[in-house]
Amino acid sequence: MKFAFPVLLGLTVSTSALAAGQLPQTVAPVLYDITVRPDAKAMTFSGQETVDVDVRQATATIVLNAAELTVTAATFDGKPVPFALDKAAQTLTLTLPQLASVGRHKVGLAWTGTINRSANGLFAIDYTNADGTPDRMLATQFEAPDARRFAPMWDEPAFKARFRLTATAPKGQRAISNMPATSITSQADGSQLYRFDETPVMSSYLLYFGSGNLDRKTVEASGVQIGVVSRKGVVDQGDYSLGAATKLLSYYNDYFGTPYPLPKMDMIAGPGSSQFFGAMENWGAIFYFENELLFDPQVMSESNRQRIHTVVAHEMAHQWFGDLVTPRWWDDLWLNEGFASWMEGKASNDLNPSWKAAAASIAGERESAMGIDATAATHPIIRKVDTVDQIGEAFDSITYLKGQAVIGMLESTLGADTFRKGIRAYMAKYKYQNTVTEQLWEELSRASGTNVATIAHDFTLQGGVPLITLQGSRCEGGKTVAMLSQGRFGLDEASKAPQTWHVPIRVATIGAGGSETSAIVTGATPAPVSVGGCGTLVLNRGKGSYTRVMYDDAGHAAIVRDYARLSLEDRLGTLGDDYALAAGGYQDLSRWFDLMAQVSPEADPLEWQTVAGELSRLDGLYKGTPLEKPLRAKVAAILSPVLARIGFEAKPDDSALVSNLRETLIGRLGASGDAMVAARAQGYVAALAKNPDAIPAPIRQPILATYATRATPAEWEKLLDLAKAERNPVVKNRYVSLLGFAEDEVAARRALNLLKGDTFTPPQRAALLRSVAGAHPDMAFDWAAANKPLVDSFLEESNRSTFIVGLGAGSNDPAMPGKIERWAAANLPEGSRGGAKRSISQIAVRKAVGDRLKPAVEAWLAR
Repeated sequence: MKFAFPVLLGLTVSTSALAAGQLPQTVAPVLYDITVRPDAKAMTFSGQETVDVDVRQATATIVLNAAELTVTAATFDGKPVPFALDKAAQTLTLTLPQLASVGRHKVGLAWTGTINRSANGLFAIDYTNADGTPDRMLATQFEAPDARRFAPMWDEPAFKARFRLTATAPKGQRAISNMPATSITSQADGSQLYRFDETPVMSSYLLYFGSGNLDRKTVEASGVQIGVVSRKGVVDQGDYSLGAATKLLSYYNDYFGTPYPLPKMDMIAGPGSSQFFGAMENWGAIFYFENELLFDPQVMSESNRQRIHTVVAHEMAHQWFGDLVTPRWWDDLWLNEGFASWMEGKASNDLNPSWKAAAASIAGERESAMGIDATAATHPIIRKVDTVDQIGEAFDSITYLKGQAVIGMLESTLGADTFRKGIRAYMAKYKYQNTVTEQLWEELSRASGTNVATIAHDFTLQGGVPLITLQGSRCEGGKTVAMLSQGRFGLDEASKAPQTWHVPIRVATIGAGGSETSAIVTGATPAPVSVGGCGTLVLNRGKGSYTRVMYDDAGHAAIVRDYARLSLEDRLGTLGDDYALAAGGYQDLSRWFDLMAQVSPEADPLEWQTVAGELSRLDGLYKGTPLEKPLRAKVAAILSPVLARIGFEAKPDDSALVSNLRETLIGRLGASGDAMVAARAQGYVAALAKNPDAIPAPIRQPILATYATRATPAEWEKLLDLAKAERNPVVKNRYVSLLGFAEDEVAARRALNLLKGDTFTPPQRAALLRSVAGAHPDMAFDWAAANKPLVDSFLEESNRSTFIVGLGAGSNDPAMPGKIERWAAANLPEGSRGGAKRSISQIAVRKAVGDRLKPAVEAWLAR
């Protein structure tokens, strides 16, 4: 899917013991034969199933999962049996007249259910066709615990089984599932009965069903039919994804050493949105929200195109990591998401080298992961998961992005070929099975001849960010001897407690006789590392390891002096390290200012992307304070010349990176109130009245964001009119979110009032509320807290424990942490308050960092 306690070194988190709430292991499904009959108009469905089960231990009860279903009948081996639903536990228990013998049996069930308006279980996506007629598409979303809303199931990843699905669709509509349809039969009522082929053995959360007025376009690649499925009239916008998927399928078949095993792989575009996910890796029927799959050149930019490629790469990687080989329980979710995130970057970098995806990840995903990992809200990558809410909380930046970074570090340490050998062995050995992380370490250790767990346990079984510090260096006999120690980097006191890692890093010298060596640094006592050459010393060369590095004064002065001679990865990583080290109080912010001053106007666009992002974070620390206005002026003075150099509007020969930088600069300057950008935005939006394509696609998003942010109440009303009139569902969703951007409080309150009506769909209302929180976190949180039942009605079940508490995370009000804590205590079980703790931590860290950096910022502004 696409996008918290320390453990002692050497201990593993057991995923073999049952977590609280897990099903008993006495009975397991072997084959589901499911028939569903949706009624999209009534928003209901009925279903029946026969499940071949394996009774592993004689039992008088059978327990499986069911949620929000009305079960009407249950049988065991063809005979009716009593049953009971436990709403809180989301379980269905069948009571047998006598002990069931060990061996194969059949369970029969019938039920009715509700089609949801938000993306969980079987849900509807309402949209408007180009001719103005309303339409409705049905789709399913089952990860993590929502297959049980579609049919009673053993809805845990370890209970793998085969599935036969039969479903009805209205006349003229198309139905899609994981496997091709083996027959389509017209029924007496005019509907069509689709029978789909039997799936391979897989986990319940990977099952998919969808239907609607859909087009499908296919290509053949490597013996597999790859398809794009969309609403009518836009399927050609999937051509870019089809081309990308064709190359990716060949790439992954080779990388994993195990060919994709299904006969087809559909990519389904849903014209809706979710507050929880953008795409889902259902095996053979990958679901995407439309903006993540279809490329519309009239309204989408180069950054959107790259995003589509990486999302497709992510979901396709899941067809192996997650679908073919599946974690036994959600403790090891990172085996899905960390690897898919890493593979999306690796594949994108290899197939599109001009994007410099590996370097971009250093300034993007690496920094995002460390931003949470260096606070009290951190948690191990492998975390204990007991409840449904905790499953939802596990889908976070540590699971995805720290997981990605740690995998990249292991590949860098072992070598690409050796690492791939271990991955291939893992895939071959465990295909169609469930695993825990230790089994991956075993295969990588066999491939490399080293004990991978020595390093891997440190980074997966405890939270936090290591810090390598240069304690001094000297030149001896043409070599540099560096004294290095390992500590812990943190942004708050809780994250600075002493901790030990075995950190693999590359140490290099640049200049005459420069060389490179590898070392593992551990412990607080400085130890020598020797490397050839006596030039400028570079720690964590290439930034392949998940660690911060800090130089002594002489070492940092040399880095500043030779900045232009560093690799792009080292330039980006050092900018990130210097800013973060100042934020954590390890060094003065002047070091970052000195380094930033070395970024020339002609520097690589990724360097300016990094600088713009860090300046934006700095600016955000002082919003609403006397420093806000002079800081924004300083930021504009730095960034405006860069925008002037590359130009406001796209040029035919622009590289992808230049196009992305233009978007960033316009957005950043627009948010800061730059007069030129604001005027251009006003003019472009005014022109939309006569020409819906008036804003050039490459700059459409930052132009609209600038207009929305600065909008007066009257201008906000114009934006509302645009949102109401828009028929393109992707553009409409964007307009709805823009309605929450306004810094004007009157406009923001009008946006909140929209949430009480039916102007927009439930997912759109959730997006609008989150958008309001960006500019007005206190207003949004207070409104949501006072209207919890209404807010819950348009949230997905898996997001309810984190959504409202997350709205207040951007607040600078000293009272907000207490408000969040009290609301969580009154509304959430103790085990579901991870999101509240994270929001409170973010507020505390932001205040501490702002106070810490204020003197240096004031001195910088006074220059």
